[in-house]
Amino acid sequence: MDIYLKKRRWKILLLLVAIFIGIASLMYTKWLSGEMAREERKKVELWADATQRLGMVTDEVNSSGSGNIFTLYYTLINKIQSQNTTIPVILTDANDVPIIDDNISYSENRRDVVLKKELAKMRKYAKPIEIDLGDGHKQHLYYRESYLLRNLRFFPIAQLIVISLFIGIAYFAFNASREAEQNQVWVGMSKETAHQLGTPISSLMAWIELLKMKGIDQSLIKEFESDTQRLEKITERFSKIGSAPELLETNVIEVLNSTIDYLKARSSEKIKFETTFDESAVYMAPINVSLFSWVIENLSKNAIDAMDNSGKISISAYDKGDSLVIDLTDSGKGIPKSQHKTIFRPGFSTKKRGWGLGLSLAKRIVENYHKGKIFIKNSELKKGTTFRIILKKK
Repeated sequence: MDIYLKKRRWKILLLLVAIFIGIASLMYTKWLSGEMAREERKKVELWADATQRLGMVTDEVNSSGSGNIFTLYYTLINKIQSQNTTIPVILTDANDVPIIDDNISYSENRRDVVLKKELAKMRKYAKPIEIDLGDGHKQHLYYRESYLLRNLRFFPIAQLIVISLFIGIAYFAFNASREAEQNQVWVGMSKETAHQLGTPISSLMAWIELLKMKGIDQSLIKEFESDTQRLEKITERFSKIGSAPELLETNVIEVLNSTIDYLKARSSEKIKFETTFDESAVYMAPINVSLFSWVIENLSKNAIDAMDNSGKISISAYDKGDSLVIDLTDSGKGIPKSQHKTIFRPGFSTKKRGWGLGLSLAKRIVENYHKGKIFIKNSELKKGTTFRIILKKK
């Protein structure tokens, strides 16, 4: 449990760091774009000022005949225009009829349509700069943010999208790699366990035969044989982990009945088993009897631990047409909602002893091998928990 809690904390911490970086990037970009917007405004105002002065100087030139100042301002305007390669600009007369435009792309036959649309955008972006040419003649200089500034505003968003995609892909790739590694560990451990159990089981079987020849009490020998057969069944279960088990059409009710009988014989008298289904009913589904009974045993043993070896386990089964639903309810301490997903992960355990593999095995058997579902239907603290299994009938 501590491992998954630490991982969750790390994920939350990384998420908070990512949010902080994103907010900082957005704030910095907003500040930078604001500075650029002010600089662009100054450039356009400089253009407007030079144009206004040119208009004033024109009258002086006409009256005095001196063209030096006129040439100076005309050269200045040309220089400002040539250096402006990013800011869309439209110079209009007093009636907002375009005279000059810059950094706006269009074909000649669409000039009027495009400039009309651009003027509408520029009016929304900023108030036009009025140019007083004297004698009641006025012009308006419209502009809007440059393509560079617009791209800068969208840059942090694009950056966050790319980072999010990268993190998402890396997260899923890491999970897939981790699951593949876990699968290999599962299979290797299961096969090795089955292999290691094989030798002592063979020895036990030989000793049982020897005891029979010695005339030992048959009731004791029967118990030895029963436990040996149980070990053989466990070995068979471990050997099937990692390989596709054979699924046969089986009456699930019979499997439930036999598993419950087995659990009753090996549980405390303080544990009461209750079934709410018709024990003579026939609910057929393709299952592997050995593995499916293991699931019921694991759920029941977890329930017994949750009840501290005193309480009631209720098992119900329903036919839902295309599937079978099995509910196992205990009267134990319950499971916090925060653990409803992590409880099925390998290594998760609330007990001081145990590897935390029982529920993980149950999930693997139901979902990977039987293509069904297993989950916590509901759980209340100090009242109990209901696990639900859904099996496909075909």
